[in-house]
Order: sequence, then structure tokens, then C-alpha cells
Amino acid sequence: MRYAEWGLLLIISGLGIALANFVGFEVGFMDSLPGILILLAISAVAVVISKVVPLKLPIIAYCSIIGLLVASPICPAREFIIASADKINFTAPLTLVGAYAGISISDQIKSFVKQGWKMIIIGVLVMTGTFLGSACIAQLVLGLTNAI
Repeated sequence: MRYAEWGLLLIISGLGIALANFVGFEVGFMDSLPGILILLAISAVAVVISKVVPLKLPIIAYCSIIGLLVASPICPAREFIIASADKINFTAPLTLVGAYAGISISDQIKSFVKQGWKMIIIGVLVMTGTFLGSACIAQLVLGLTNAI
């Protein structure tokens, strides 16, 4: 994938994050803009590093490493980066990830159906189990921390 395509995808992602942050969490666009730009810059640097460094790690690993470094005490801009990123509710980007995942598998449904009806049942059970397991864990943790 070319860097221009990555750039376009990052811009679309940034706009989506800003919109989800505004609609879902009522954070103004200008308030969340510095945090979004920082997250997009970290992502862009991770893409470039993944193409340049001979160590073949997933881009998300490079994002994590860069994020940890810029938020660590060794970074002089640490306070600004943490304060800016703090204005972004991180469930806002997760909405986009779910949408991207749904779009990416939508063209593979025919090949999934060719696997047979047993695969469909297994898929439904796995998704249901994942949802119920997540809900149970969330209920337990929120109950233990007195958040609910």
C-alpha cells in the first residue's frame, strides 16, 4: 500500500474519530483535534517504521512502542501528549474499528456460506459467547470497582 493511501485512510479515520467523539461523548472538534493529530502522527510514523525497519512486527506493535515512548517520562512533550489524548474517549475509535471489520468481511460472506450450515452455527455461537463473556467480565469488574 502506498503512503498516499495510508495518509488518506488516516485522514478518514481521524474524521471518523472526531465525529464519534463529538456525537457520542460531546467533545468539541477543536478540543479533540490535538489528540487526534497526535494519534494519527503516531500511526503514520508506525507505518513508515514498519516499512523501513527489517524487523517484521505488525504496525500495531510499532504504534504501541511509539505511544509508550512519547508518553514516557523521557519525552519532553509528555504532558501535552497525555493531556491531548485524554480528551479522546477511546471507545470512539473502537466504533470505527467495528465498522471497518464489518465492511471488510461483507464481501467474504459468500465464501463463508459455502463452508456449510455448521460453520454458520459455530460463528453465531462464537460471537454470542464472546459477547456474553465480555458482558459478564464487565459486570464483574464494574461491580467490584463500585462503578455501577
